[in-house]
Amino acid sequence: MSRVHTLLIAWWLCLFAVVAQADTPASALLSSVDRTRVNTGETVELTLETDDATVFGKPDMSTLEADFEVRDTRQLNSLTTLEGNVHATTRWLITLMPKHSGSIEIPPLKLGAMTSQPITLQVVEVEPSAKGEQQKLDPVFMEASLDQDTVYVQAQALLTVRIYHSVSLFDDSNLTPLQVPDARIEKLGDTRTYEKQINGIRHGVIEMRYALYPQQSGDLVIPAQEFSATLVQDTPDAGAAAAIPPGAIAGAPKPGRLMRVTSLPMILKVKPQPANYPANTPWLPARSISLSENWSPDPAHSQIGDSLTRTLQLKAQGLSSAQLPPLPATEVSALRRYPDQPQLSNQAGERGLTGMREEREALVPNRPGAIDIPAVDLVWWNTQEDHLEHSALPARTLQVSTNPALAVDMPVSDNGGALNGAPIWPWQLSTVLLSFTTLLGFGLWWRARWQPALTRVAQAGPSPRTVLDDLKRASLANDPHATRQALDAWARQQPETLADMAARFVPLSDALDGLNGALYSETGKLWLGEDLWRAVKALPAVEKPQDPNGADSLPPLYPK
Repeated sequence: MSRVHTLLIAWWLCLFAVVAQADTPASALLSSVDRTRVNTGETVELTLETDDATVFGKPDMSTLEADFEVRDTRQLNSLTTLEGNVHATTRWLITLMPKHSGSIEIPPLKLGAMTSQPITLQVVEVEPSAKGEQQKLDPVFMEASLDQDTVYVQAQALLTVRIYHSVSLFDDSNLTPLQVPDARIEKLGDTRTYEKQINGIRHGVIEMRYALYPQQSGDLVIPAQEFSATLVQDTPDAGAAAAIPPGAIAGAPKPGRLMRVTSLPMILKVKPQPANYPANTPWLPARSISLSENWSPDPAHSQIGDSLTRTLQLKAQGLSSAQLPPLPATEVSALRRYPDQPQLSNQAGERGLTGMREEREALVPNRPGAIDIPAVDLVWWNTQEDHLEHSALPARTLQVSTNPALAVDMPVSDNGGALNGAPIWPWQLSTVLLSFTTLLGFGLWWRARWQPALTRVAQAGPSPRTVLDDLKRASLANDPHATRQALDAWARQQPETLADMAARFVPLSDALDGLNGALYSETGKLWLGEDLWRAVKALPAVEKPQDPNGADSLPPLYPK
């Protein structure tokens, strides 16, 4: 029986291990390429990455042989420690050369139980004329090209500079800085390096891409660029003849010499702004423009005093963020507005720069009911289809309800029977209660007339001096929340409301705007309460009208 028990236990343990292994999620095998559009004869670098430290070996690349030639494979292991947690990452860098043109898919690659995602490449066939020109190329040569010959003023033109070399070069290579008069230049990403097969000879390629924005119409001259580098001196093995460098051709310069190559100058025709573009409107020539908005929290259930954050985002393909104009502000009398600083960013892609501008503002409703927010209309010029276009956000209506916590500050409705659609019976009930309390108070007063005089009891609530000290302490400590509470307590002891005091004393109104901005803004900026305390101390007293008949004055000492 002991053997049977042992076998049963072993069988159950194996079953639990299989179930646990099935339930454990497998690490992902991420795949990416350095570019998705290549010419025939050029290489592309595929990167596979995983953070599973238990995986050994390398991916199965047999599925790549149908459409690609695998040129090189490298494995990189990295180990990082963050807050006591060790994170291991393994990468495989695979250099591929497509065997034909067209749309080619890099198939999923397997590594143990993991599988990568497929990637689609666009391989463009090189024109036969270009191939014929490349038959007379030197071991090191340079070319520059534009994506278009004609652009509008301040529109984007892409300049690509490539250096080809069939011989090895030292790391002392140098390219003259690109300087184009009357044009603004933005470098697109980092320098790319890959390989290309030209006339059966393998060439290394160094590629730089720039976005040009002409500032004036007319012919824009792009000067020639110069590249210099030193050739590597090959050292043959002992006992072997000096080997010819891979890809070297007859007539190549001797190793160790400094090479200089230049590109040809180019002319870009710049068109002026179209005549039918609206006057006094920012000129925006772009491939595409999108305008979007986001609200936080949802404004569908907003109340008086709630802080609503409205985020407007403008995204333009073919323009930098510095060219994007400010978006219209939400100027509505029923909303207090507290804007943040705009956020600008650029993103480089295959089609050049994509500029983004994000503007955020805090909006605080100050009355109930429907609040209309106007539409936002942006005019721009479509450079792809060469016509005028509009990107707009529709108008919006906010339905703001009353806030019970701020019922004292709510404005009185013009509708005598209801406020913001509220039923009438609560007001009738409050009137009955007010009448009852008035009669009760009158009865207590009548009874108190016949009672003996009593010693006055000390005030139960905080004294005016204590409230003022709390306001001084909170404001000088630069605490906006504590200052707001102390300010409300102090205002309740004054003969007039806080709004009336701010209306007749401008320094107090400015100090209150600064306090509200610190409370409702999301930037967390530092607030200084010294101005508010100074305004409260300097608040002039309420002027009491004097009786023209002299009723408040003392009687004459010697009446006639």
